Amino acid sequence: MSEIYAMQILLIAATEMEIAPLLAENLFADTLITGVGAPDAMYHLLKRVNQIDYDLVIQAGICGSFSKDNNLGSCVLVKQDAFADLGIYEKNNFYSVFDKGFAAPDNFPYKNGWLINEHAVIDKIDLKKVKGITLNTVSDKPEPANIFMQKYSPDVESMEGAVLHYVCLQQNIPFLQVRSISNFAGERDKSKWKMKEAIHNLNITLKQIINQLTAPGLNADK
Repeated sequence: MSEIYAMQILLIAATEMEIAPLLAENLFADTLITGVGAPDAMYHLLKRVNQIDYDLVIQAGICGSFSKDNNLGSCVLVKQDAFADLGIYEKNNFYSVFDKGFAAPDNFPYKNGWLINEHAVIDKIDLKKVKGITLNTVSDKPEPANIFMQKYSPDVESMEGAVLHYVCLQQNIPFLQVRSISNFAGERDKSKWKMKEAIHNLNITLKQIINQLTAPGLNADK
């Protein structure tokens, strides 16, 4: 018989706004607001997981979609992510650090330049699995989005996702990146965004995931 134990979960988000409904319900013992962007997310997440042994880290947040097939407000699970703008612009082209030989694309934790979540826990979650990229800068112009779309063929973008993958793969911690689509990539007219709907659906989905994974007799298959 499998051992039943209280799963210790860390829920992280870049901003309090993104998980405010869950914080109001006081459902989680451990939450962490990392701040926006890779540097803050990297520092605060790594500091926390070096203090406490977690069974699972869930990163929650809104994101932009590159695909019009994804409905605004819908939730997705990011299976693989990459630090997409870590590289060099040269002669109107963008090259990653792997393209230029500054890093090996298959050195752990990378696989062909991607940070891939292959833990069994991802298969327990009934959400669309997508490819994400992480960017340090957002733009109101279509050109940057087109560059990264052509290079990586991503489904969604965020400013912190690859940090979760990188840290948790290095630390051997199961993780989930759950995102809700608030806008389409390159669209900075916020009147066209579905921020309220995205946050609402994100928090409903998070609650369902937590309830599912912490149900008696279930665990994350550490």
